[in-house]
Amino acid sequence: MLVECTIRNLAVIESLRVQFFNGFHVITGETGAGKSMVIDALSLIAGGRASTDLIRFGSDKAEIECLFQMPLSHAVWDQLEESGLQRDQQEQLIIRRTITSNGKSMCRVNGQLVNLTTLKKVGQHLINIHGQHEHQSLFDVEKHLHWLDQFAGEDFTLSKRNYALLYRSYHQNVKKLQSIQEDSQRMLQMMDLYRFQIEEIENAQLIEDEEECLKEERQKLGNAEKLMNGISTAYHKVQNDSMDAVQTVLFELEQLVDVDKSGLDAIYEQIKSISYMLEDASMSLRDYQHHIVHDPERLNEVESRLNLIHTLQKKYGSSISEVLTYYNKIKAEFQDMEHKDEQLESLENEIQKQKEELLYKANELTHSRKMVANELAQKVMAHLEDLHMGKTKFEVHMVSSEQHLNENGQDQIQFLISANPGEPLRPLQKIASGGEISRIMLAMKTAFSSIDQVPVLIFDEVDTGVSGRAAQAIADKLSALSTQFQVFSITHLPQVACMADQHYLIQKQIQEQRTFTNVEHLRQNGKITELARMLGGVEVTATTEEHAREMLELAEEKKQSRNHLQV
Repeated sequence: MLVECTIRNLAVIESLRVQFFNGFHVITGETGAGKSMVIDALSLIAGGRASTDLIRFGSDKAEIECLFQMPLSHAVWDQLEESGLQRDQQEQLIIRRTITSNGKSMCRVNGQLVNLTTLKKVGQHLINIHGQHEHQSLFDVEKHLHWLDQFAGEDFTLSKRNYALLYRSYHQNVKKLQSIQEDSQRMLQMMDLYRFQIEEIENAQLIEDEEECLKEERQKLGNAEKLMNGISTAYHKVQNDSMDAVQTVLFELEQLVDVDKSGLDAIYEQIKSISYMLEDASMSLRDYQHHIVHDPERLNEVESRLNLIHTLQKKYGSSISEVLTYYNKIKAEFQDMEHKDEQLESLENEIQKQKEELLYKANELTHSRKMVANELAQKVMAHLEDLHMGKTKFEVHMVSSEQHLNENGQDQIQFLISANPGEPLRPLQKIASGGEISRIMLAMKTAFSSIDQVPVLIFDEVDTGVSGRAAQAIADKLSALSTQFQVFSITHLPQVACMADQHYLIQKQIQEQRTFTNVEHLRQNGKITELARMLGGVEVTATTEEHAREMLELAEEKKQSRNHLQV
């Protein structure tokens, strides 16, 4: 609930701090005293439109701060967590809004800056303001379906959620089918391109690491003559020059080893090993020489193969590995495209099955809505009868068609009403009488009270245009609503004011040629005086005071009787 509201420099209000309580609150005062400013302040806290015209003359900013006490289970905390704010374990929610003279508006929730969009979402969970001519959710045709579905209860909500899941899947498949159909021409062109590329790569019969081997072979074939001449020269030098030189050394050492065996024997063995190594090297050179191939035709083949590989690499990848990876990719895509007709047929069959199931479920939702619509109409008319509009007809008009199929089903909903016998049913927003609008709004709000989670209801002069028994009926309804909600009403009717649990008097004062507004929380004597003023005008007489006292006593008896019945 709303615990406290502080207002600074808002229009005629310089500084104001008001505490609120459970139950039914009324705000009264002379015309022009500033009653609407309190409502404007709460509207700003709920994310309403701000204007620099609201800033008190001579001030550079206006500030409004409200303290709410909200249970941790309330949906407003879920909304705040989406914006990164944590639940306050003390269940306190402080909202501050500042409007500056340069047109900027700052919003803070529990000390953290939030944007206006977030504030509006939060405000929808906290405050519902009903004005005589204001477009409220109950009068918004787009929201009538939502209200009816909320009224239907949890079982219906579960059925609707299951339907919505199926609809989203169906809608995704329809979009997928449309996309495939729109891309069919492009797909045919891609298939022609892929077919050519696949054949080109397949015909090449590429092998991993083939390029390096070919380059090495090309190196040998291209230098065959050079290899032949060089190896031949090396072979002859090893065979003739080196071997002869080593043999000569060995012969000399053999003559000397017996002279100094310990000193020369090791050297002799080393030279002998060199002799064996030169002989092995000579044989290796001879064998290598025999394998040198001089084959211009094979060289041309290698060059052609390398050119083919390089051509494919320019098109499809910088290496054979990348070319083969690309090949595998486009081949898989080509195969998918080849089976597109089968996929299309399968998808079309799936869509048809889903649509049949959707229509079946949509018909179930329609059937449930029709039953609930009748129940809602009866409730609203019962409340209207309580409000002395017993001749009024209320109807939930429903148009159901497969053409309307969407995430909510196949139904279009609109609330229609006929305020007088013989008049046709018309949309709510076309009701002309202010008094009728007030009572219809109150009847509908009462009917929806069992599902409404918004804790603070504000009625801004919804009793305009009514008097007598109708006024008393409105007062009774507002008081009854206050057992479930924290209800505020700005009123000029004593019948409404006497039913209040809390009564606030707005007064305007002029000091040093400046206008100031203050709020007085009335006690019993103050209530009597204010009711007497409302009954008799400017003159407050003993008779009007006695009448006011009697009205308060009767109102208290009514409330106690009602509370006793509820217990």
